[in-house]
Amino acid sequence: MCNKQEIINKNINIEIRLLLEAIYEKFGYDFRSYSKAHVKRRILYRLSASELKSVSEMQYKVLYEDGFIDILLKDLSINVTEMFRDPLFYKAIRDEIIPIIKTYPFFKIWHAGCSSGEEVYSMAIILKEEGIYDRAQIYATDFNQQVLKKAKEGIYHIDKIKEYTRNYQKAGGVNSFSDYYMAKYDSVILEKSLKKNIVFADHNLVSDSVFGEMNMIVCRNVLIYFNSDLQNNVVKLFEESLMPGGFLCLGSKENLKLSESFSDFKVIDDKEKIYKKKLY
Repeated sequence: MCNKQEIINKNINIEIRLLLEAIYEKFGYDFRSYSKAHVKRRILYRLSASELKSVSEMQYKVLYEDGFIDILLKDLSINVTEMFRDPLFYKAIRDEIIPIIKTYPFFKIWHAGCSSGEEVYSMAIILKEEGIYDRAQIYATDFNQQVLKKAKEGIYHIDKIKEYTRNYQKAGGVNSFSDYYMAKYDSVILEKSLKKNIVFADHNLVSDSVFGEMNMIVCRNVLIYFNSDLQNNVVKLFEESLMPGGFLCLGSKENLKLSESFSDFKVIDDKEKIYKKKLY
């Protein structure tokens, strides 16, 4: 026999499923295959912050109150990022991928789930320092229009700049990080030339199709928020979007070894989760 708390949790889970269905039916955003723990945590956070009494009340606001869905999308999307996050990953890019990409006359990189763009610009800086940025086309995608707008602007709060500078140095930066931005009031504005070969676009990993013929795909610490079926679907999407010999770069907490597509890849750097699509 269920106790009172178990009944409450069961009812909340039902309400959350109905809320996710409502979001999908009305707006086309599909969070139904996201990790249940992640979705529940973010929805309950917004419930508390909005001082609502129930998830059902939140569903009413989503359906009938203009603008509330934008607030909830910001909560549910994955926006954990920073310049040169996990610096040793970027060091591995310099050491293990750049020497190969340097042999290409032209190459394409897809940053999937780019959030507010810090890691996209980090890649642009590396390519610039390696003398190959002019040969690159970078596609930066996310389903969240608000974070895409911020990414396009390339303006970040100055409070983060010390941390970003440390990351850049640990990642093997060869210049002064201050060469790449201008400080203005409480913000830093990234150098305009970094945007030259970046295309920011709307793309949803859950529902959209192949983003084809890439030489490198970077999608770091996004898959961990998906259930296992969705993880497999997204990795298959990446595999189909990569050229033979192309590189797939995941996050430190992610692993291809449990994926149905693992046999299609060769491990390049197990610690930094860098893989190469096999040629056959």
